[in-house]
Amino acid sequence: MKKPNGNEIIQLFESWSPKKIACMENDPIGLAIGTLNKTVSKVLVTLDVTHEVCDEAIAKGCELIIAHHPPIFRKLSNLRTDTPEGKLYEKLIKHNIAVYAAHTNLDVAEGGVNDLLANALQLENCEILEQTYSENLVKLAVFVPDGHADAIRVALAKAGAGHIGNYDSCSFSSNGVGRFRVLEGATPYIGEVGEMEATDEVKVEVVFPTSIKNKVLKAMLNAHPYEEPAYDLFTMAVETNQMGLGRVGTLKEAMTLEQFANHVKISLNVPAVRAVGELNTKISKVAVVGGDGNSYIYAAKRSGADVFVTGDIKFHVAQDAQNLGLNIVDPGHHVEKVMISGVANKMTQLCEKQKLEVEFIQSEIHTEPFQFI
Repeated sequence: MKKPNGNEIIQLFESWSPKKIACMENDPIGLAIGTLNKTVSKVLVTLDVTHEVCDEAIAKGCELIIAHHPPIFRKLSNLRTDTPEGKLYEKLIKHNIAVYAAHTNLDVAEGGVNDLLANALQLENCEILEQTYSENLVKLAVFVPDGHADAIRVALAKAGAGHIGNYDSCSFSSNGVGRFRVLEGATPYIGEVGEMEATDEVKVEVVFPTSIKNKVLKAMLNAHPYEEPAYDLFTMAVETNQMGLGRVGTLKEAMTLEQFANHVKISLNVPAVRAVGELNTKISKVAVVGGDGNSYIYAAKRSGADVFVTGDIKFHVAQDAQNLGLNIVDPGHHVEKVMISGVANKMTQLCEKQKLEVEFIQSEIHTEPFQFI
């Protein structure tokens, strides 16, 4: 086991919750305060970064905080240490505590906020509520001399090419004859300078998502025996890696809206919920969006959900949902706190697998600003 650099920890984090899947324009995600270029032995995972959370990180000896809500949400015009926010930033910097924020990318990620909420509500057969991210597939066709095709296939598979659904190492091969003439200055694997050459070749074809194109090409070029490999790349009209915001799933057994509201209250550990709809309405299909879901009532209705679970619902949005015939249960924004245990457990597993000696500590500070009387 070795103590990791902060960059190593975040590389692992972004392996499942990358910045590119964030779905809010100019979402202030990533390193917000401090540096990752240091040894990190303890990481505090929190929903929000407050003075109390900062004090907790100091007391527990944490060098890094991973938060869901960015501590600097809007661009700063100044950095004054006589304001509440400025004092917080000063305290973090003075104690050399870095803060990394994962906001809408953590909402979208598999195993992120919305999956954690769906799991807490015991939803089954979950699907994405609204797709926000996908990649086009790319097809690589590479021509390789007979006898080297297997080495190319293995190299491509190790780089992630040929992964389709629940299958990997997928490829297609066809045989043919390659022809070329070697020019001065070349150091050919086959053939002589100035001579025409014809040799048996295999065309190996694989598909992969756009995001790993450079990795796949590098693997192919390193494994190919030719000095100048011949290959084609085609961008396909097929999407892969579809991801999105919110989840839609079904309850194991139907219940009334009133029963379901109590189920949400208990499952998400909140003191109260707001409900929109007739309390005796039967609920089977549920849509959920962590945080503020005002913009997604129409997506929830299109999904066929009987009820939409989300926070911060506005008065007129509630009326719109009522007119649509969409029931709502609002447990508040703070239910996103499910990410604290979810991220801590996920990162502990990833770091143990990489033999990195680092402790992920779940914040015990309650950052819900509202009290129910």
